[in-house]
Amino acid sequence: MILRNTDAHWGAISRGLHWLVVLLILAIAGLGLVMDELPRSPRWFWVWTAHKSLGLTVLGLAALRLAWRLYAGAPSPVPGTPPWQARVAGATHWMLYGIVFAMPLSGWLYDSASGLRPLRWFGGPEVPKLVSPDRTIAGVAGDAHEWLFWVLVALVALHAGAALYHHFVLRDATLQRMLPGRRGPHPQDPAHVD
Repeated sequence: MILRNTDAHWGAISRGLHWLVVLLILAIAGLGLVMDELPRSPRWFWVWTAHKSLGLTVLGLAALRLAWRLYAGAPSPVPGTPPWQARVAGATHWMLYGIVFAMPLSGWLYDSASGLRPLRWFGGPEVPKLVSPDRTIAGVAGDAHEWLFWVLVALVALHAGAALYHHFVLRDATLQRMLPGRRGPHPQDPAHVD
């Protein structure tokens, strides 16, 4: 198992962080979409706390993932990828990083400015407030959090659609390089030796 990224494929650490963040974002989105519909009960508080705690977890993992990406680099596009596609893919990746940071930060800012009871990360340590209670900041942060969610949905659809296009139409190794359990270079990778 190769931990570090190479020019031909994503290493195990990048793949693991990618799929862990994907799963957590799906869980957070599911909680976020249902929590406003729940009656104010102990379950509502549990869902609300889980949503926020998972969001802060994603923020930490995103920082770790970005640091690893800056350290370990990224694979080159598969051979034959047009330069414009490589540029669009690169821009989409960096926009996804930005959104994955902005979403939890806007939620944290909303929570802070709303003057709600202190958040305890998964019931444990208390999370510091970013600002004092302020209805204007809370409104802006809440709106931003919601809009960023829909931008994230659009970017993820673009990202996943491109990966599936590469896999099923172009039949290249773009998607396979990020799939879990990948152990070595794909026959189409430039570093593959028979």
